[in-house]
Amino acid sequence: MNKLALILLAACAAGASAQAARTDVANWERQAKGVTIVRDDWGIPHVYGKTDADVVFGLMYAQAEDDFNRVETNYINSMGRLAEAEGEAEVYRDLRMKLFINPDSMKAKYASSPEFLKKLMVAYADGLNYYLYKHPTVTPRVIKHFEPWMALTFSEGSIGGDIEKVNLGQLEAFYGGASAAATPAPGEEPGVYTEPTGSNGIAIAPSNTVGHHALLLINPHTSFFFRAEVQMVSQEGLNAYGAVTWGQFFIYQGFNDRAGWMHTTSGVDDLDEYSETVVQKGDQYYCKYGNEERPLAVSHVTVPYKTATGMGEKVFTVYRTHHGPIIRKADGKWVSIRIMQEPVKALTQSYTRIKARDYKSFRQTMDLHTNSSNNTIFADADGDIAYFHGNFIPKRDTRFDWTKPVDGSNPATEWNGLLAVDESPHLLNPASGWLYNVNNWPWTAAGPSSPKKEDYPSYVETGSESARGLHAIRILQNKKDFTLNSLVTSAYDSYLPAFAAMIPPLLKSYDDAPTTNPLKAKLAPQIAQLRTWDYRWSATSVPTSLAVFWGEDLGRRVGAEARRAGIATDEYMAHNATTDERLQALAAASDKLQVDFGKWNTPWGDINRYQRITADIVQPFNDAGPSIPVAFTSSRWGSLASFGARAYTGTKKWYGTSGNSFVAVVEFGDSVRARAVTAGGESGHPESRHFNDEAQRYASGNLRDVYFYPSQLKGHTERTYHPGE
Repeated sequence: MNKLALILLAACAAGASAQAARTDVANWERQAKGVTIVRDDWGIPHVYGKTDADVVFGLMYAQAEDDFNRVETNYINSMGRLAEAEGEAEVYRDLRMKLFINPDSMKAKYASSPEFLKKLMVAYADGLNYYLYKHPTVTPRVIKHFEPWMALTFSEGSIGGDIEKVNLGQLEAFYGGASAAATPAPGEEPGVYTEPTGSNGIAIAPSNTVGHHALLLINPHTSFFFRAEVQMVSQEGLNAYGAVTWGQFFIYQGFNDRAGWMHTTSGVDDLDEYSETVVQKGDQYYCKYGNEERPLAVSHVTVPYKTATGMGEKVFTVYRTHHGPIIRKADGKWVSIRIMQEPVKALTQSYTRIKARDYKSFRQTMDLHTNSSNNTIFADADGDIAYFHGNFIPKRDTRFDWTKPVDGSNPATEWNGLLAVDESPHLLNPASGWLYNVNNWPWTAAGPSSPKKEDYPSYVETGSESARGLHAIRILQNKKDFTLNSLVTSAYDSYLPAFAAMIPPLLKSYDDAPTTNPLKAKLAPQIAQLRTWDYRWSATSVPTSLAVFWGEDLGRRVGAEARRAGIATDEYMAHNATTDERLQALAAASDKLQVDFGKWNTPWGDINRYQRITADIVQPFNDAGPSIPVAFTSSRWGSLASFGARAYTGTKKWYGTSGNSFVAVVEFGDSVRARAVTAGGESGHPESRHFNDEAQRYASGNLRDVYFYPSQLKGHTERTYHPGE
């Protein structure tokens, strides 16, 4: 081909590209005119459109307006492209994602998706691309153009999905070569205490409420600012409100005009590891399976990463068996992992769930079995309340211990389909008139009406009871007069069951200590404070400060002993710690309070603080900056209202980064009534009045009214506009 022909070809290609871009813009602007965004006086977007696709287009535009950084970052993570933004240190995190998320596979799945879902995915990408077109000064870190298939890479909504259960340190040790140390990545250190995650969900039947309407508590515990609060309304039957994970086009936890749902992290065993017997013959690897030797699938994964001078890349040769990718080595064998991988079904379930307006239709969405790691609490206007345990539970041979890698060469370790909803722990309208889950086991979910552990295989639940679970039962049992307001009060009940179990043994240790013990006099005033404590948190409480600092110190002292004994650390602290350990920990806690805050008797609110001063995803903290006292504590101690806080480099005060993130209470009847609060505010922009306008309400549990109906928005509307205006 001569030079002139090449020039003409390039010119034609450029012209075609420009024409395509002009067509895209014309389509976006036409669709934008059919979408209305109403911002209420908290900045929350209520998105209205003729079709569901119109609403998705407007929703994504509104999310990008509020916090494009978080929208993009979630997709950078979901596609394994974080190292392109943050450098070589994130290469193995990206490799982990790329073992499961392949763009070519996702594009093929998109092409074969149901037509209604395709339209929504197109609208999702168009809404984000239109935002970037209208905001040329916004510079994406990685994703310059969104494509519809990308929605399939982030289809379920949880914070930290199944893929993140793969240990990064072990993955690096396997794929990084002999020089890589098999050390865990930050946050994955074995035996190190980590803040409890998860959520609270409570449903109350009409028989236990003053208004004879079902009530629902929606209280996810996530990292702060992980979700936005939105409403989606179309003329195709969509009218849903709640918390949407940045970048997704469905409400993850929320309600519509007739029904509501809340997801909590489940203890279900929803994935398995297989110990593979691998042999090498020449350049090929095989794994034993029954009487066969099956060749391992081999592929190459390229992980680009940012450098000081441009971009670099690492290429990995990765292996997989029919169970899944090889992720580590243990006891001389390669270990593969099998997880739920049904992105089209998952996205279908996530979206159709928000349009389900009664138990029957909601139950039908559960039959897709792709909400893999969550329990679900449900309530509706018909008065039904329900509990669904897990939603992806493979049927397994109970002869094997599925909490450990099983023999991949034994065909008996294969999955045999999935447990149906009726085969899993499940409740519908229990006689107790209430049900709940707070990431504990389901065997106390409705008091005497709960599912029975002996009726199910052990793999349906790997967790245990928790201090939060005991607390929930305490506030729910024998109560028949719930209202919307009293459910809020229950959600913020200040009792701390863990300390109710741990403090009496401490007091006994003190009383039994000989008078010659030097700690006897030193700790007398502290013990006096704890002896009269009612085990309730408050911002002015000195015993709360003492107890939390003591519990933290004691946990560090006895953690290794507890692990050796196979006992939970908090349970060990209550029943197995020695007198000396208890008293020494209290002395150390008192000394730390004295050093850090000038006195051991420092009120809890002077220590435990909420602070949001920048738009950074990883928030910096500064004792000199403005902050707000928070009365509630870590859920570790049984606090239903959760605030995971600690000191940071350069700080003495403790700052929260996780726990209560969105709280809503909903009453279903002839109309729906709700109150809610979001950590901080709707906007991710520090210059916005909605960056932190809910902070004080959040810290005090003062929920605001939700404007669900257009009539409620009258007098509470800040701005009405079409995307792009």
